[in-house]
Amino acid sequence: MKRIPFVLLGISLAGLLALGGCSSAEQKTFTVTDEQETTDSQSDAGQTTEQTGVLSSFSTADLDGNIVDQSVLADYDLTMVNVWATFCRPCINEMPDLGELAQEYADQNVQIVGLVSDVLNTDGTISEEQVQTARDIVAQTGANYLHLLPSEDLYGVLGQISAVPTTFFVDSEGKQVGYAVVSAQSKDKWIETIDAMLAEVQE
Repeated sequence: MKRIPFVLLGISLAGLLALGGCSSAEQKTFTVTDEQETTDSQSDAGQTTEQTGVLSSFSTADLDGNIVDQSVLADYDLTMVNVWATFCRPCINEMPDLGELAQEYADQNVQIVGLVSDVLNTDGTISEEQVQTARDIVAQTGANYLHLLPSEDLYGVLGQISAVPTTFFVDSEGKQVGYAVVSAQSKDKWIETIDAMLAEVQE
């Protein structure tokens, strides 16, 4: 499988949604390095750089308006983050399988989290109509796991995604594990992918 560097593009989320597409035919992979996000701090000894993960620090809301931050990752060895959109048929088609996988892997310290990408108005506010559409899709597909809304803290991640669905994995500290997958997959293929990522994080 082809691997593409997961480099911060610095484009707006609105631009992403205008230019992005829905991917099903081809599977591509890309990686995000933990070094892409840094926090610089000054001390008496000089300047230090703290390296963080792609989801090491964020705050957003879920589909029900509850506030969610990076602590949602802490109790799981592996979190699978599935970026999807309400217009994306391949995204929706794989959600019943993802709902089943969320239940089947719960006792293995693995969780699935959705990130719905197309619920913003043109002025950057959340569209309640689109959020309700997302809720309806979740209910219809049985994808009864946590789904997050875009926030300013997540724009850097979303700005790197050129097509949906895109799925990536992080550990309990929000650092990426392995590579991201740009396509929908069958349930059997997801089992193979999750098992490989889980083995990597538990080494």
